[in-house]
Amino acid sequence: MKTSPNIALIYTGGTIGMIKNFETGALSAFNFDELLLRIPELQQLHCTIKTISFQEPIDSSDMNVERWRELGDIINGVYEEYDGFVVLHGSDTMSYTASAVSFMFENLGKPIIFTGSQLPIGDLRTDAKENLITAIQIASLQKKGKPVITEVGLYFEYKLLRANRTTKINAEHFKAFQSLNYPTLVESGVHLKVHTAVLRKINRRKKMVYHTHFDNNIIVIKMFPGINKQILQHIFSSKIIKGIIIETYGSGNTTTQQWFLSMISEAIKKGIPIVNVTQCSGGSVEMGKYDTSVGLKNIGVISGKDITTEAAVAKLMYLLGENLPLKVLKTIYETSLRGEMSEN
Repeated sequence: MKTSPNIALIYTGGTIGMIKNFETGALSAFNFDELLLRIPELQQLHCTIKTISFQEPIDSSDMNVERWRELGDIINGVYEEYDGFVVLHGSDTMSYTASAVSFMFENLGKPIIFTGSQLPIGDLRTDAKENLITAIQIASLQKKGKPVITEVGLYFEYKLLRANRTTKINAEHFKAFQSLNYPTLVESGVHLKVHTAVLRKINRRKKMVYHTHFDNNIIVIKMFPGINKQILQHIFSSKIIKGIIIETYGSGNTTTQQWFLSMISEAIKKGIPIVNVTQCSGGSVEMGKYDTSVGLKNIGVISGKDITTEAAVAKLMYLLGENLPLKVLKTIYETSLRGEMSEN
Protein backbone atom coordinates (compact mmCIF):
# COMPACT_ATOMS: atom_id res chain seq x y z
CA MET A 1 0.00 0.00 0.00
CA LYS A 2 1.26 3.43 -0.98
CA THR A 3 2.12 5.54 2.05
CA SER A 4 3.81 8.69 0.73
CA PRO A 5 3.77 10.77 -2.46
CA ASN A 6 6.61 10.43 -4.96
CA ILE A 7 8.01 13.81 -6.01
CA ALA A 8 10.39 14.42 -8.91
CA LEU A 9 12.75 17.34 -8.30
CA ILE A 10 14.04 18.63 -11.64
CA TYR A 11 17.01 20.99 -11.82
CA THR A 12 17.37 23.11 -14.98
CA GLY A 13 19.92 25.59 -13.62
CA GLY A 14 19.83 28.93 -11.86
CA THR A 15 20.93 30.49 -8.59
CA ILE A 16 19.10 27.98 -6.41
CA GLY A 17 21.38 25.22 -7.69
CA MET A 18 24.59 27.04 -6.84
CA ILE A 19 26.72 26.81 -3.72
CA LYS A 20 29.41 29.23 -2.65
CA ASN A 21 33.04 28.29 -2.03
CA PHE A 22 33.68 30.25 1.16
CA GLU A 23 37.42 30.38 0.56
CA THR A 24 37.28 31.82 -2.97
CA GLY A 25 33.77 33.30 -3.01
CA ALA A 26 33.12 31.57 -6.35
CA LEU A 27 29.82 29.84 -7.12
CA SER A 28 29.76 26.26 -8.36
CA ALA A 29 26.97 23.86 -9.33
CA PHE A 30 25.25 22.00 -6.50
CA ASN A 31 25.32 18.18 -6.60
CA PHE A 32 21.68 17.22 -6.26
CA ASP A 33 22.55 13.62 -5.48
CA GLU A 34 23.64 15.01 -2.09
CA LEU A 35 20.41 16.92 -1.58
CA LEU A 36 19.35 15.23 1.66
CA LEU A 37 22.84 15.71 3.10
CA ARG A 38 22.80 19.43 2.31
CA ILE A 39 19.19 19.98 3.38
CA PRO A 40 18.40 17.40 6.09
CA GLU A 41 15.06 19.17 6.76
CA LEU A 42 13.71 17.46 3.65
CA GLN A 43 13.71 14.17 5.56
CA GLN A 44 10.86 15.57 7.69
CA LEU A 45 8.59 15.77 4.65
CA HIS A 46 6.37 12.76 4.22
CA CYS A 47 7.32 12.05 0.63
CA THR A 48 9.90 10.29 -1.50
CA ILE A 49 12.11 12.65 -3.52
CA LYS A 50 13.95 11.69 -6.72
CA THR A 51 16.30 14.22 -8.30
CA ILE A 52 16.67 14.68 -12.05
CA SER A 53 18.93 17.25 -13.69
CA PHE A 54 19.43 18.70 -17.14
CA GLN A 55 22.55 17.12 -18.64
CA GLU A 56 23.92 20.64 -18.95
CA PRO A 57 22.24 22.98 -16.43
CA ILE A 58 21.91 26.50 -17.83
CA ASP A 59 21.43 30.06 -16.69
CA SER A 60 17.79 30.91 -17.27
CA SER A 61 18.83 33.72 -19.63
CA ASP A 62 19.76 30.96 -22.08
CA MET A 63 16.34 29.28 -21.86
CA ASN A 64 14.71 28.66 -25.24
CA VAL A 65 12.05 26.58 -27.00
CA GLU A 66 14.34 23.55 -27.30
CA ARG A 67 15.00 23.64 -23.55
CA TRP A 68 11.27 23.96 -22.86
CA ARG A 69 10.82 20.75 -24.84
CA GLU A 70 13.67 19.08 -22.95
CA LEU A 71 11.98 19.93 -19.65
CA GLY A 72 8.56 18.84 -20.93
CA ASP A 73 9.99 15.56 -22.19
CA ILE A 74 11.49 14.83 -18.77
CA ILE A 75 8.16 15.40 -17.03
CA ASN A 76 6.14 13.56 -19.68
CA GLY A 77 8.56 10.62 -19.67
CA VAL A 78 8.03 9.93 -15.95
CA TYR A 79 4.55 11.41 -15.59
CA GLU A 80 2.91 8.20 -14.41
CA GLU A 81 5.68 7.43 -11.90
CA TYR A 82 5.30 10.57 -9.77
CA ASP A 83 2.55 12.35 -7.89
CA GLY A 84 4.06 15.79 -8.35
CA PHE A 85 6.95 17.71 -9.85
CA VAL A 86 9.11 20.56 -8.57
CA VAL A 87 11.18 22.42 -11.16
CA LEU A 88 14.20 24.43 -10.03
CA HIS A 89 14.77 27.26 -12.47
CA GLY A 90 16.53 30.62 -12.65
CA SER A 91 14.17 33.45 -11.77
CA ASP A 92 14.85 35.72 -14.76
CA THR A 93 12.83 33.68 -17.29
CA MET A 94 10.90 31.46 -14.90
CA SER A 95 7.52 33.01 -15.77
CA TYR A 96 8.12 32.37 -19.48
CA THR A 97 9.09 28.72 -18.99
CA ALA A 98 6.36 28.02 -16.46
CA SER A 99 3.76 29.58 -18.78
CA ALA A 100 5.02 27.46 -21.68
CA VAL A 101 4.84 24.28 -19.60
CA SER A 102 1.24 25.11 -18.67
CA PHE A 103 0.33 25.00 -22.37
CA MET A 104 2.37 21.85 -22.98
CA PHE A 105 0.30 19.80 -20.52
CA GLU A 106 -3.40 19.78 -21.35
CA ASN A 107 -5.68 18.21 -18.71
CA LEU A 108 -2.82 18.23 -16.22
CA GLY A 109 -3.81 16.14 -13.22
CA LYS A 110 -0.75 16.70 -11.03
CA PRO A 111 1.19 19.67 -9.65
CA ILE A 112 4.17 21.09 -11.51
CA ILE A 113 5.66 23.67 -9.14
CA PHE A 114 8.40 26.04 -10.27
CA THR A 115 10.69 27.65 -7.73
CA GLY A 116 14.11 29.21 -7.43
CA SER A 117 15.90 31.72 -5.27
CA GLN A 118 17.57 35.11 -5.20
CA LEU A 119 20.56 33.79 -3.23
CA PRO A 120 22.52 30.51 -3.65
CA ILE A 121 21.53 27.54 -1.51
CA GLY A 122 24.75 27.71 0.54
CA ASP A 123 24.48 31.43 1.35
CA LEU A 124 23.96 32.35 4.99
CA ARG A 125 20.77 34.37 4.29
CA THR A 126 19.51 32.27 1.43
CA ASP A 127 15.85 32.09 0.48
CA ALA A 128 16.55 28.84 -1.37
CA LYS A 129 15.85 26.42 1.48
CA GLU A 130 12.43 27.80 2.35
CA ASN A 131 11.37 28.02 -1.28
CA LEU A 132 12.55 24.49 -2.03
CA ILE A 133 11.14 22.83 1.10
CA THR A 134 7.72 24.48 0.80
CA ALA A 135 7.49 23.89 -2.96
CA ILE A 136 8.02 20.17 -2.34
CA GLN A 137 5.52 20.20 0.50
CA ILE A 138 2.90 21.87 -1.73
CA ALA A 139 3.58 19.39 -4.54
CA SER A 140 2.96 16.61 -1.99
CA LEU A 141 -0.45 17.86 -0.84
CA GLN A 142 -3.11 15.22 -1.35
CA LYS A 143 -6.77 14.79 -0.46
CA LYS A 144 -8.31 11.32 -0.57
CA GLY A 145 -5.24 10.07 -2.41
CA LYS A 146 -5.49 12.71 -5.16
CA PRO A 147 -3.24 15.77 -5.66
CA VAL A 148 -4.70 19.00 -4.31
CA ILE A 149 -2.91 21.14 -6.91
CA THR A 150 -3.59 20.17 -10.53
CA GLU A 151 -1.89 22.98 -12.42
CA VAL A 152 1.45 24.63 -13.02
CA GLY A 153 2.36 26.88 -10.09
CA LEU A 154 5.20 29.19 -9.14
CA TYR A 155 6.28 29.32 -5.51
CA PHE A 156 8.34 32.21 -4.16
CA GLU A 157 8.53 33.97 -0.79
CA TYR A 158 5.63 32.28 1.02
CA LYS A 159 3.16 32.29 -1.89
CA LEU A 160 2.13 29.82 -4.57
CA LEU A 161 0.88 31.66 -7.65
CA ARG A 162 -0.66 30.39 -10.87
CA ALA A 163 2.46 30.23 -13.02
CA ASN A 164 1.00 31.65 -16.21
CA ARG A 165 -0.25 34.70 -14.27
CA THR A 166 3.15 35.69 -12.89
CA THR A 167 5.70 38.37 -13.71
CA LYS A 168 9.09 38.96 -12.14
CA ILE A 169 8.85 42.44 -10.64
CA ASN A 170 12.00 42.73 -8.52
CA ALA A 171 15.60 41.69 -9.11
CA GLU A 172 16.75 42.15 -5.50
CA HIS A 173 13.91 41.46 -3.06
CA PHE A 174 13.04 37.92 -2.00
CA LYS A 175 9.48 38.72 -3.10
CA ALA A 176 10.52 38.59 -6.75
CA PHE A 177 7.20 37.63 -8.38
CA GLN A 178 3.67 38.94 -8.39
CA SER A 179 0.37 37.87 -9.88
CA LEU A 180 -1.50 41.13 -10.18
CA ASN A 181 -4.55 39.82 -12.03
CA TYR A 182 -5.17 36.56 -10.15
CA PRO A 183 -5.21 35.70 -6.44
CA THR A 184 -2.70 33.58 -4.52
CA LEU A 185 -3.33 29.83 -4.63
CA VAL A 186 -1.53 28.83 -1.42
CA GLU A 187 -0.02 30.92 1.38
CA SER A 188 2.73 29.61 3.63
CA GLY A 189 2.67 30.66 7.27
CA VAL A 190 2.53 28.59 10.42
CA HIS A 191 0.25 26.39 8.29
CA LEU A 192 -0.21 26.06 4.55
CA LYS A 193 -3.41 27.89 3.67
CA VAL A 194 -4.89 26.52 0.43
CA HIS A 195 -7.38 28.80 -1.32
CA THR A 196 -9.43 26.00 -2.83
CA ALA A 197 -11.91 28.27 -4.62
CA VAL A 198 -9.27 29.71 -6.95
CA LEU A 199 -7.51 26.45 -7.80
CA ARG A 200 -7.82 25.12 -11.34
CA LYS A 201 -10.38 22.32 -11.56
CA ILE A 202 -9.85 19.38 -13.89
CA ASN A 203 -11.94 16.60 -15.35
CA ARG A 204 -10.17 13.50 -14.04
CA ARG A 205 -11.88 11.34 -16.65
CA LYS A 206 -9.91 13.09 -19.39
CA LYS A 207 -6.37 11.96 -20.11
CA MET A 208 -3.40 14.30 -20.03
CA VAL A 209 -2.32 15.40 -23.51
CA TYR A 210 1.27 16.48 -24.10
CA HIS A 211 1.98 19.22 -26.68
CA THR A 212 5.47 20.05 -27.95
CA HIS A 213 4.91 22.15 -31.07
CA PHE A 214 6.04 25.74 -30.42
CA ASP A 215 6.66 28.16 -33.29
CA ASN A 216 8.98 30.91 -32.10
CA ASN A 217 8.87 33.02 -35.27
CA ILE A 218 7.24 35.84 -33.34
CA ILE A 219 8.21 39.24 -32.00
CA VAL A 220 7.10 41.50 -29.15
CA ILE A 221 6.84 45.21 -29.94
CA LYS A 222 6.55 47.66 -27.05
CA MET A 223 4.74 50.90 -27.86
CA PHE A 224 6.43 54.14 -26.90
CA PRO A 225 5.90 57.80 -27.84
CA GLY A 226 7.63 58.56 -31.12
CA ILE A 227 7.81 54.94 -32.30
CA ASN A 228 9.63 54.86 -35.64
CA LYS A 229 7.60 54.12 -38.78
CA GLN A 230 10.59 53.01 -40.87
CA ILE A 231 11.84 50.55 -38.25
CA LEU A 232 8.38 49.03 -37.86
CA GLN A 233 8.09 48.70 -41.64
CA HIS A 234 11.27 46.60 -41.67
CA ILE A 235 9.88 44.39 -38.91
CA PHE A 236 6.44 43.96 -40.47
CA SER A 237 7.90 43.20 -43.89
CA SER A 238 9.94 40.26 -42.58
CA LYS A 239 9.13 37.03 -44.43
CA ILE A 240 9.69 34.79 -41.39
CA ILE A 241 7.51 36.51 -38.76
CA LYS A 242 4.36 34.49 -38.13
CA GLY A 243 2.95 36.37 -35.14
CA ILE A 244 3.28 39.75 -33.42
CA ILE A 245 2.53 40.79 -29.86
CA ILE A 246 2.11 44.52 -29.28
CA GLU A 247 2.54 45.85 -25.74
CA THR A 248 0.17 48.80 -25.77
CA TYR A 249 -0.57 51.63 -23.36
CA GLY A 250 -3.10 51.28 -20.53
CA SER A 251 -6.19 49.32 -21.55
CA GLY A 252 -4.91 48.57 -25.05
CA ASN A 253 -4.31 51.97 -26.64
CA THR A 254 -1.89 52.85 -29.44
CA THR A 255 -1.15 55.77 -31.71
CA THR A 256 -4.04 56.52 -34.09
CA GLN A 257 -1.67 57.43 -36.94
CA GLN A 258 -3.06 55.94 -40.15
CA TRP A 259 0.31 54.46 -41.20
CA PHE A 260 0.36 52.38 -38.01
CA LEU A 261 -3.18 51.04 -38.40
CA SER A 262 -2.58 50.32 -42.09
CA MET A 263 0.57 48.38 -41.28
CA ILE A 264 -1.29 46.20 -38.77
CA SER A 265 -4.25 45.74 -41.11
CA GLU A 266 -2.01 44.57 -43.96
CA ALA A 267 -0.26 42.06 -41.69
CA ILE A 268 -3.59 40.60 -40.56
CA LYS A 269 -4.74 40.31 -44.20
CA LYS A 270 -1.60 38.23 -44.83
CA GLY A 271 -2.69 35.85 -42.06
CA ILE A 272 -0.34 37.11 -39.33
CA PRO A 273 -2.02 37.22 -35.89
CA ILE A 274 -1.50 40.49 -33.99
CA VAL A 275 -2.07 40.23 -30.22
CA ASN A 276 -2.75 43.29 -28.05
CA VAL A 277 -1.47 43.10 -24.45
CA THR A 278 -1.04 45.90 -21.96
CA GLN A 279 2.43 46.98 -20.93
CA CYS A 280 1.06 47.73 -17.46
CA SER A 281 1.92 45.17 -14.78
CA GLY A 282 -1.73 44.78 -13.87
CA GLY A 283 -5.05 45.42 -15.58
CA SER A 284 -6.59 44.34 -18.85
CA VAL A 285 -6.86 45.22 -22.52
CA GLU A 286 -10.34 46.56 -23.37
CA MET A 287 -10.26 47.41 -27.05
CA GLY A 288 -12.93 49.97 -27.94
CA LYS A 289 -13.01 51.55 -24.49
CA TYR A 290 -11.17 54.59 -25.89
CA ASP A 291 -10.96 55.97 -29.43
CA THR A 292 -7.27 55.06 -29.48
CA SER A 293 -8.12 51.34 -29.59
CA VAL A 294 -11.31 51.31 -31.68
CA GLY A 295 -9.28 51.01 -34.88
CA LEU A 296 -7.40 47.95 -33.58
CA LYS A 297 -10.65 46.18 -32.75
CA ASN A 298 -12.17 46.94 -36.15
CA ILE A 299 -9.27 45.46 -38.12
CA GLY A 300 -9.20 42.18 -36.20
CA VAL A 301 -6.46 42.57 -33.61
CA ILE A 302 -6.61 39.82 -30.98
CA SER A 303 -7.38 40.94 -27.44
CA GLY A 304 -4.94 39.56 -24.88
CA LYS A 305 -7.32 40.70 -22.13
CA ASP A 306 -5.43 40.48 -18.80
CA ILE A 307 -2.78 37.98 -19.93
CA THR A 308 0.85 38.68 -18.99
CA THR A 309 3.40 39.26 -21.75
CA GLU A 310 5.18 36.07 -20.63
CA ALA A 311 2.05 33.95 -21.02
CA ALA A 312 1.10 35.80 -24.23
CA VAL A 313 4.43 34.80 -25.79
CA ALA A 314 4.06 31.14 -24.80
CA LYS A 315 0.42 30.98 -25.89
CA LEU A 316 1.10 32.49 -29.31
CA MET A 317 4.02 30.11 -29.93
CA TYR A 318 1.83 27.19 -28.83
CA LEU A 319 -1.15 28.08 -31.04
CA LEU A 320 1.04 28.88 -34.06
CA GLY A 321 2.54 25.43 -33.62
CA GLU A 322 -0.95 23.95 -33.98
CA ASN A 323 -1.22 25.38 -37.55
CA LEU A 324 -4.69 26.88 -37.05
CA PRO A 325 -6.52 29.19 -39.49
CA LEU A 326 -6.28 32.82 -38.33
CA LYS A 327 -9.97 33.15 -37.38
CA VAL A 328 -9.80 29.94 -35.33
CA LEU A 329 -6.55 31.03 -33.69
CA LYS A 330 -8.13 34.39 -32.75
CA THR A 331 -11.14 32.71 -31.16
CA ILE A 332 -9.00 30.25 -29.21
CA TYR A 333 -6.47 32.90 -28.18
CA GLU A 334 -9.23 35.04 -26.68
CA THR A 335 -10.39 32.00 -24.67
CA SER A 336 -8.78 30.91 -21.41
CA LEU A 337 -7.06 27.55 -21.98
CA ARG A 338 -5.08 27.02 -18.78
CA GLY A 339 -6.42 29.80 -16.56
CA GLU A 340 -4.00 32.31 -18.11
CA MET A 341 -6.63 34.99 -18.63
CA SER A 342 -9.98 35.99 -17.15
CA GLU A 343 -13.04 34.61 -18.90
CA ASN A 344 -14.82 37.95 -19.25
